[in-house]
Amino acid sequence: MSELPILSLRGVSKSYTGKTGISSHVLERIDLDVHEGEFIAILGFSGAGKTTLISAIAGLVEPDEGEILLRGNPIDGPDKERGLVFQSYSLFPWLAVEQNVALAVDAVHKDRTRAERAALVKQKVELVGLGHAMDRKPAQLSGGMRQRVAVARALAMEPEILLLDEPLSALDALTRAKLQDEIERIRKEEKRTIILVTNDVDEALLLADRVAVLTPAPGATIGQIYDVDVARPRDRERVNDDSHFQTLRKQIVSYLGSLNEESGSIGESSVDLPRVTPLDLAPPPRAYREAAQSAVSTRYLEFFKLDKVYPTPKGPLKVVENFNLLMDRGEFVSLIGHSGCGKSTVLTMAAGLNAISGGGIVLDNREIDLAGPDKAVVFQAPSLMPWLTARQNVALGVERVYPHASRAERRDIVDYYLERVGLVDAMEKMAAELSNGMRQRVGIARAFALSPRLLLLDEPFGMLDSLTRWDLQDVLVEVWNRTKVTAIMVTHDVDEAILLADRVVMMTNGPKATIGKILEVDLPRPRDRRALLDHPKFYQYRQEVLHFLAEYDHGPQAQAA
Repeated sequence: MSELPILSLRGVSKSYTGKTGISSHVLERIDLDVHEGEFIAILGFSGAGKTTLISAIAGLVEPDEGEILLRGNPIDGPDKERGLVFQSYSLFPWLAVEQNVALAVDAVHKDRTRAERAALVKQKVELVGLGHAMDRKPAQLSGGMRQRVAVARALAMEPEILLLDEPLSALDALTRAKLQDEIERIRKEEKRTIILVTNDVDEALLLADRVAVLTPAPGATIGQIYDVDVARPRDRERVNDDSHFQTLRKQIVSYLGSLNEESGSIGESSVDLPRVTPLDLAPPPRAYREAAQSAVSTRYLEFFKLDKVYPTPKGPLKVVENFNLLMDRGEFVSLIGHSGCGKSTVLTMAAGLNAISGGGIVLDNREIDLAGPDKAVVFQAPSLMPWLTARQNVALGVERVYPHASRAERRDIVDYYLERVGLVDAMEKMAAELSNGMRQRVGIARAFALSPRLLLLDEPFGMLDSLTRWDLQDVLVEVWNRTKVTAIMVTHDVDEAILLADRVVMMTNGPKATIGKILEVDLPRPRDRRALLDHPKFYQYRQEVLHFLAEYDHGPQAQAA
């Protein structure tokens, strides 16, 4: 790296004025130097101004105060020296991969011959591993492949600085890991200066030379900058055992946690939860209770030789095979595995939303055959009625299971859980006016308000940024600690699986997916994320799950070979 920075930000500030005339202060005096060939990760919360900052560096947004210098000269709008890749791919759907990249090349490199431009397109498309898909249109590509096209297009401009604005956040964990590897390979081969905006601590530590943390909005500024003193190449499994990685990860997580605590998102409730039994949990007949008494706590939920077969044009496809699991009452299980391994299929069968092809599921001595409020489900998208308020969305379920309660009692149940998830000031807001994180809080409140026998969580935080996900994990842990409802959570997030669960159930790849391994999580409750990082078993558990996922990274055939 040269001694003089290739890029300098000096006192950069930015505010926006909304339709109501109220000014929103986004960035406050950002100072940052980036050296040539350096990889900088900018880490921050949702709404902290990360995209505004990267857009200002790209020349798409003009700061209100301060200056941005490229090799000592003020930037003046966008140019080919700064190539930007957004979270969304922004490809032309009617053009093939080669043509999408060629558009940028033809616009930027007009001084080159047609043959030189064609060679440049081919070289960059092959660099991101899409040489075999040059003639495919975006509709024929996966989300990860489309994002590779966007990266190839930016690289084909041959910028001095590559700007990546959360390019992997909308992808599943496995695809995200593969593209992280691609970005690392590009860093090594192209030796470009790279600035990555991300909300993922592990992503920042795997890729960057330095990590700059933005404080929360309003008026976000750079709070801390960390040097990543972890040797390259950084293997995501082996780095887990590196003491530098563990120390640095703990420092950043703790710092982000302290910033998050200042906003205090988990709420206390101003009302007491009424002692009312929901209709679906009213005591069954005495003879039934006596017959079932011995099994209620130790075999509360049983999956027995569970199979799922879907019809296809090529014949029956068995997605899940011989899934066997026993759960005690009040146990929390995380279900983890690669995309397509049947995790959500198992969950929807447990919810009574998906027909069982073979075997059975028994909950509290009753075989599951249909959906009902005794099995509350929180999906990745919370499925709220957008024309109803947060309170009204929760009240819909409460009125169904507490018809015998008074109106005041039902209202207290709704208010109690909405306040517990930190929505005391948003109860009367329409669902359509809420952020994704706030809508998911409503979904969590609605699920707990039903007092279900079984809580099923299907990647409820999968659409959220990592830091908002941490926030809602804490909300979920806090409310679950009070209810101890039997719960199963489908997740791609290893830390999330360990933080929440008593056991982590790891599934093999499909088709014919089944349980590959079960990890007992012997960590004290209640759990605190920062305290867990000091626990001697935490990284051991993390390593076991990462190793299992790595074994099944390329499918069951590769694993078996």
